Amino acid sequence: MKGAQAIVKSLEEEGVKNMFGILGGSILDVYDVLYDSGPRHILMRHEQCAAHAAEGYARASGDVGVCIATSGPGATNLVTGIADAFLDSVPIVALTGQVPTFLIGNDAFQEADIVGITMPVTKHNFQLKDADEIPLTIKKAFKIASTRRQGPVLVDLPKDIQQQELKKNFHYPDDSELPEYKEKIKGYPEYRVSAGYKVRPIAGHEEQIKAAAKLLINSERPVILAGGGVIAANASSELIKLAESLNIPVTTTLMAKGSFPEDHPLAMGMVGMHGRKVANLMLSASDVLLAVGCRFSDRVTGNVKTFAEDAKIIHVDIDPAEIGKNVEIDLPIVGDAKLVLQNLIKILNTLKNREKSEWNAKLKTFKKEFAPLYDYDTPPIKQQRVMKEINKIIDDRTIITTEVGQNQMWCAHYLKIKNPRQFISSGGLGTMGFGFPAAIGAQVAKPECKVIDVGSEGSFMMTGQDMATCVINDIPVNVVLLDNRWLGMVMQWQDIFYKCRRSNTYLGETPDFVKYAESFKAKGIEVTRPGEIAEALHTALNADEPCIVDIRVDPDEHILPMVTPGGRLDQMIERRVTG
Repeated sequence: MKGAQAIVKSLEEEGVKNMFGILGGSILDVYDVLYDSGPRHILMRHEQCAAHAAEGYARASGDVGVCIATSGPGATNLVTGIADAFLDSVPIVALTGQVPTFLIGNDAFQEADIVGITMPVTKHNFQLKDADEIPLTIKKAFKIASTRRQGPVLVDLPKDIQQQELKKNFHYPDDSELPEYKEKIKGYPEYRVSAGYKVRPIAGHEEQIKAAAKLLINSERPVILAGGGVIAANASSELIKLAESLNIPVTTTLMAKGSFPEDHPLAMGMVGMHGRKVANLMLSASDVLLAVGCRFSDRVTGNVKTFAEDAKIIHVDIDPAEIGKNVEIDLPIVGDAKLVLQNLIKILNTLKNREKSEWNAKLKTFKKEFAPLYDYDTPPIKQQRVMKEINKIIDDRTIITTEVGQNQMWCAHYLKIKNPRQFISSGGLGTMGFGFPAAIGAQVAKPECKVIDVGSEGSFMMTGQDMATCVINDIPVNVVLLDNRWLGMVMQWQDIFYKCRRSNTYLGETPDFVKYAESFKAKGIEVTRPGEIAEALHTALNADEPCIVDIRVDPDEHILPMVTPGGRLDQMIERRVTG
């Protein structure tokens, strides 16, 4: 068996069913094997899209996403997607071709030090030096990507190693020993994560969990802040159970949208710069804040000196490096969100809860007083009205992805998502062009679902060429554009912070997105009046083919309220700035 065959065989043994990529000279040997066998390969039109598709696949399914590219520019084009996955803790494995080992360091044609380039934005990376290393290396890559704090891993594949004969018989290991995973935790047996690897659980220190339980029981104004780690740990059911047991209001970060049903009486929606007013006010007034699986990014906290300044903060996170990094913590708990919440619930069941009726009454009042407005029935089309119509069609088999910018925040603020893995967006890196290829990956992972990428013309045009991928591979992704012909979020900042001096944010009246869709043999629909939105969405979702719904929205509408960068969460801009 040659190295290339061992690579493909290892992927099959790992259970990989789909992967996304583009071939080139340094990865041809692997693709030659794929001609006869191996996982389904979806040929993308840009390597960045391959990485984002792998992210969408991972986030929709909970499995590891896989992308593949050739050396040099192929590998470097993956970097944006790898960095996006790193900041959002998404498990992907990136496979890159490389020039032969004897040419590495010689500035050979299409050589790039992709191991060095990606070192800051991967959990780990490997470069193969011997074909016999392939099975164990692939096993390690998938284990590292999918366990503990999840994230991207890169495996670099020199061309001569792909062509090299294995000296030993091929054997794909059941597991792999990793030194950093060997610590023993007293009282807890080994358990298997969904990928089948043995890892030692981190269930949190018992005394810390008891202390957290007492703080929550005795609090008068508790709030739960759920982060993306809740979804990664499949801990949504535990989160709901905990909140309901103590009647604690729940807010989420962007990455955790859907981890708590947003139609639940205790749900406050997203917190932070573009969060809901009720969430920002309630969190700011809390006396105990339980943060689970979040990293307290600047978009969540605003000014850290005034963030939940009267609250005792309990921080639960799988990664000890995150605890105390951005916000001063009163009670740290290092552990898997699911296991910590399970143990916390057990302890709380033995304690008597303190009445919080006044706090819950305030929640009801705020939710009613600050409820978002959706009903705008006259032209120009308001983005809020589009969100209203999308809310009507969201069910348990709908997945929403977003591009980045105003469109993303309209979705985060106004859409009501009820289930985890139903909302997929780029958080930490804020990558324009993310939503469409992520939707491709999500649709491949969940073919039974309707997948909608809510975007804007500015972001969509960065990766829109992969509409060809959708058409050729019968991937019926729907793109709904909030088309205002501006780089909307940058324009909004220019209006608010730069005296309405809109420098280089107008995109012009090109392209015609109906013709753009039709040029790929996809479907295109233009919407110019509020009354046309519902019918257009119905037509697109029932077309069973890729579709662009181009909705021409008000170019001057701002997504508000908004917290000034570095400002207080309880002090929000609530009226649009005009020139």
